[in-house]
Amino acid sequence: MTAELVRGQNHPLSQVRLEIRVAAGTPVVASASLSDEHGKARGAEWVAHPGTPTLPGLEVSRQAAADHRLAVDLGAMPEAVHRVNVLLALPTGAGGPARFGAVAAPLVAVTGLDGTEVATYTITGLDAESAVVALELYRRQGAWKVRAVGQGYAGGLAELFTDQGLSEAHRLAGQIDEAVARSLARAVPAPPQRTADGDRARQTAAPTTGPAPQGAPGPVSPEQMSPYAPQASDTPGQPTSPYGAPGAPGLGTPQVPSVADPSAATPSTHTPVDYSHPGRQAAAPPPPPPTAPVAPPGQPAQPVAGDATGWSMDERLYNQIWGMFEDLARTTAAYRSAVDFAESRMEKEIDQALADPRSRLGGQGDAAREAAQAKHAQLVDQARAALDRDLAQLSAEAEVVEPALPPAYARWDNPVWHGYRVPMEIPMAVRLGDLHLPESEPLRIPMLVRLPLERGLWIDSGPSGSFDESFADGAELGRLALDTAVALAARLLAVYPAGEFGVHVIDPAGAGAQALAPLVRAGVLAAPPALGAAGVTDVLTRLTQRVDLMQMAVRGGAADSLPPGLDPAEQLLIIHDFPHGFDDRAVTQLRYLADEGPAVGVHLMMVADREDASGYGPLLDPLWRSLLRLTPLPDDHLADPWVGHAWTYEPALVPPGSQVLQQVLNQVAAARTKYT
Repeated sequence: MTAELVRGQNHPLSQVRLEIRVAAGTPVVASASLSDEHGKARGAEWVAHPGTPTLPGLEVSRQAAADHRLAVDLGAMPEAVHRVNVLLALPTGAGGPARFGAVAAPLVAVTGLDGTEVATYTITGLDAESAVVALELYRRQGAWKVRAVGQGYAGGLAELFTDQGLSEAHRLAGQIDEAVARSLARAVPAPPQRTADGDRARQTAAPTTGPAPQGAPGPVSPEQMSPYAPQASDTPGQPTSPYGAPGAPGLGTPQVPSVADPSAATPSTHTPVDYSHPGRQAAAPPPPPPTAPVAPPGQPAQPVAGDATGWSMDERLYNQIWGMFEDLARTTAAYRSAVDFAESRMEKEIDQALADPRSRLGGQGDAAREAAQAKHAQLVDQARAALDRDLAQLSAEAEVVEPALPPAYARWDNPVWHGYRVPMEIPMAVRLGDLHLPESEPLRIPMLVRLPLERGLWIDSGPSGSFDESFADGAELGRLALDTAVALAARLLAVYPAGEFGVHVIDPAGAGAQALAPLVRAGVLAAPPALGAAGVTDVLTRLTQRVDLMQMAVRGGAADSLPPGLDPAEQLLIIHDFPHGFDDRAVTQLRYLADEGPAVGVHLMMVADREDASGYGPLLDPLWRSLLRLTPLPDDHLADPWVGHAWTYEPALVPPGSQVLQQVLNQVAAARTKYT
């Protein structure tokens, strides 16, 4: 599985022979520098660039291009090399854009020699920078890893090389510019490219002026997320597919002569080459993804729903939402870091001013304290202004995206549910609720999880420190938790095609009859809710046997030889009032379903208070850890692994008095009747 990195995230490398593929949407200069254990390059001979494209274990392109392939052999690196930095820069004096903020976000992918992607990183958040450290491959305890860096430099390569400790930084940057200029002079104008849907760039690339060595403008999860920050393109262009010819893996083959063969470069002529066939009518390309209109200089681009990568609108919206999540995480992290810096600086300045006893006697100490506090307030205000600017842009994007979401991604109050029809195929993801941060309380990011579910869900009906004291009543929390479970189950039923998702309910004491009424009344349950210990045993036994049969069929490669009565659809088991009605054998079966069920289409949704099952001690700890914990009330218990924010989760509940859930369930039941 490809790791989609965000800034600062790393990923282990299992191979030493790799390719670094770059898709930038406009010609860029790709180079690489080697660094020691302190992150410093020891000289110009440690930099591979168009003028000196090869070093031991490293080869880069000889010219500026929109797409690059850098060959890396980590096993051939000298022992003194601990880092390999992948550098991108906009060529100077070529008539093209002078800053990365004016072009589409570059995509960098680390692949194996067979084209299999190991990790990708989309460099977002750049503005006035003209050079950037995209990735670094670094050695840690004998193993190599890749880290997404994304550090930009407004001063270009000269500033970048200076930061890496090169004393001859300006001279080296000039040599690279000269080498690029020579390659541009030899370049053949590229043929016009046919566009294709599914481009990995979030924004269209700006067409370049002057001769271009390569005409394929290129580029996004998710994961993360990230071609998602809105980019304003100075000149709108047509997005093209980064995948190259049909069947080509990865980002496609750059349409330029191989960098390993310098003789492949052909001298240019003054007459552009016409690559079109005189007797062939070219087919119209598929429509490109929606793009934002070009904004006036100095203003952000107007947001557009679906303004992300993907082969379908659902996929583009999914990637756009994940991009909004990443953008909010990064801008909040930057704000918090700036505030921390301002506070530490103020404390340091006050300590320094008061360190001299003489300053404490007169008014010097008070003046120093006031000056430090004023500087602190200024820094915090600047950070807040930057945060507010980003939040305003994200809020504008959310206002555009939310109404355009399909049912699987939409809130229950979205008008799209009034035109609901049972889908013909499974969507990419489903919405479980909303996420927000304290600094951006009004801004809600949809919490989407991929389908089919990879882990079960636990709706925690127990008290939490973040809940309001008015919800201290355990019975009220239990009712809200079951309402949340019913809303999620109804959503899952609604987004799956007819007959491809079944729901079972265990309610040993019958205490959830009122909340479960919409499911029972619509007739969408596989069977009536199971009551008592006998019902618990019956349902768990049937689902355990189903998991066993599916596992044997999959492992034996005999999926077509399942018993005729076995329902191949995905199954969801809702368990209410756990552990009431469960004996030791039932608990063991439950743990088995939690561990083995998702791989063969059996999923759990637990509605329980962990304290009620405290009598089992640590026996159930693996069960709780295997489930994704959700809460019936807003609670800040979710943390992302990139920046460590505590995100507040808010469940996706049906508005009070709304009949939309019952109407949707009735349509699901009617479609099932036709299906069977």
